Amino acid sequence: MLDDFGGFLIRAVVSLPGIIIAMVVHEWAHARVAYALGDYTPRLDGRLTLNPAAHVDIFGLLMLFIVHFGWAKPVRINPNNFSNPRRDDILVSLAGPMSNLIMAFLTLIVWVILLKFGIEMSEGAASVLQLIMIININFAIFNMLPIPPLDGSQILRNLLPYEMSRYFMYIERYSFLILIIFLMTPILGYIFVPLQRFILGIFQAIVGIFL
Repeated sequence: MLDDFGGFLIRAVVSLPGIIIAMVVHEWAHARVAYALGDYTPRLDGRLTLNPAAHVDIFGLLMLFIVHFGWAKPVRINPNNFSNPRRDDILVSLAGPMSNLIMAFLTLIVWVILLKFGIEMSEGAASVLQLIMIININFAIFNMLPIPPLDGSQILRNLLPYEMSRYFMYIERYSFLILIIFLMTPILGYIFVPLQRFILGIFQAIVGIFL
C-alpha cells in the first residue's frame, strides 16, 4: 500500500510541471486571442497572465491526478464583442489546443538541442521534459473532441448551419455522461495513441530537418 502511494507521489511530482504548463498556456491563449479580437472580458477577469493562480482550479487539478480527468478555470468571453462572432469564436477556441501543440513542439526542440550539445540530463529531468510534451499533446487532442464544453464542440457548433447548431447545443445536457463513457471505456485510447504518434512523428520530422 505504501509502495503504491509512493509511486503515486512520484508520478504526481514528475507530471505536475507538464500539467501546470499545459493548463496555464491553454487558458492564457484563449484569453489573449479573445482580447486581441476585441473582447476585453478576459482582461477584466485578470486572465491575461501566465500566473498559474489565475488559471489553475485546485479541485480540477486534484481530480486530474485522482481520476485522470480535470479542468482549469474556464476563460469567460463575450462573443458580442467580436467583429465576426462565429469566426472569432472559432479562433479563440482553436487558440488553446494550438498553444499546447506549440508548447510540446518547443519542448522537443529543447530536448534535441540538449542532446546535440551533449548536455546530460538526470532521469527525473528527462521524464519531466517528456511529460511536458506528452501532456500538452494530450491536452490538445482531448480539447478538440467535439463534446461540450470542450473546444472542439465550440468549433463544430460555429461551423454548423444555424439551425443545426441549435440542436447541437442540446447535447450539452448530456456532455458529462458522454465524457464519463469516454473515460471509462477504451475509446480514448483508440483516439489518443494514434494521434499522439502522428503528431510526435510530424514534430520529429520537422525538428530533424533543421536540427
